[in-house]
Amino acid sequence: MASPLPSSLIAPARPRTSNPSLTMAETTEGRWFQAIGPEWNDLVEASRPEPFYRREYISAFLHNFLPRSTLRIFTGRNADGALKMALPLVAETGSICGLRTRELASPTNVHSLRFDLVAENETGESAADPPALALLLHLDADKSWDVLRLADIPAQGQAWRIYRAAQTAGFPVGAWEAQRSPYLTLGSQPGLAIGLRAKFRANLRRRRKRLAEKGEITVERLEGDSLQARDLLACLVMESAGWKGREGSAAGQSEAARGFHLELLNTEGYKEMLSLYLLKLSGRPIAFQYGLTSHGVFSLVMTSYEESFGEFSPGHLLTEAVLNDCVSRGLREFDFLGCDLPWKMEWTTTVRPHHWLFIFRNTARGRFLRRIKFGWAVTARQLLTRWGMRLSFGRASPKRFA
Repeated sequence: MASPLPSSLIAPARPRTSNPSLTMAETTEGRWFQAIGPEWNDLVEASRPEPFYRREYISAFLHNFLPRSTLRIFTGRNADGALKMALPLVAETGSICGLRTRELASPTNVHSLRFDLVAENETGESAADPPALALLLHLDADKSWDVLRLADIPAQGQAWRIYRAAQTAGFPVGAWEAQRSPYLTLGSQPGLAIGLRAKFRANLRRRRKRLAEKGEITVERLEGDSLQARDLLACLVMESAGWKGREGSAAGQSEAARGFHLELLNTEGYKEMLSLYLLKLSGRPIAFQYGLTSHGVFSLVMTSYEESFGEFSPGHLLTEAVLNDCVSRGLREFDFLGCDLPWKMEWTTTVRPHHWLFIFRNTARGRFLRRIKFGWAVTARQLLTRWGMRLSFGRASPKRFA
């Protein structure tokens, strides 16, 4: 465990809040966030060791996606000064059904993939959670926000502790499931295909055979010093040329996304985690998978393929090769990340739910905003959905099938 920072670097922007469990502090200083990195990462490793929660990952995200945001970092230390809880947030302006809101939000978007509170694991069976309550009370002492919004929290995430503490304390709260991320628990090599549909396995064999008739099929894994920025940029060009590019959602089309991934690639610690798999036909890359390997888990960050080879399912052929490689390396899990897209569900039936958590101020305005967000708006959407279903069976429906 890294030693506590010197007092000269701990410069909270707001007064500390004391609690028998933790002493809370807040800062907005970027240099302090960098200096606390070793302690932050030690806490990640001791609790939920995933690469998405480490200080470098969050810093790279902020630097590229939210360079002008107001960063607010909340920390909790025990009586010995050891870091036991940390939560990075950004101050934003949002709206709920047209009403302007002041938000403290997780620094997240579709490219951040997963987020959570960094905290020492809970101990004991008591329903009380003094550390989470200490953080909640510290946040509540600040009157500058209406809504605390935490996005993409996994089902067993630490951030649920704040949510439960708020719920117990009578705060208006709400949560909705944002996505279900598929994952596959890896076993022995012979067991890899267990659970796959027979038709799907047969299609893989047939398409691999047909592709082999076009040239030599090889798979290459680039990592460490063999993985260069030019390799990643070439794959981003491939992604932009496909359907993601036509929809405008390709990472290669976003300067911020390119910068984020390139910064991670050049960050100490992440260089060793990142891998780029290439499916090649006669030496020509036609599909790629880019991901992070940490603590026995390969997390798929990006994937795409050349659509001119779509009839051969190069994405699936590469997935099979990557899964076999993960098994041979002794990894325990393949995490597809993102949503439960149909192609991912061909490989697994297990998913990991992720939620957006909302905590509203315990005021008349907060209760009103909660009622709009999780009451009236939900009811309106349900009514519109039912109304739309009725229309689909009305006189306009024959034109739809003409």
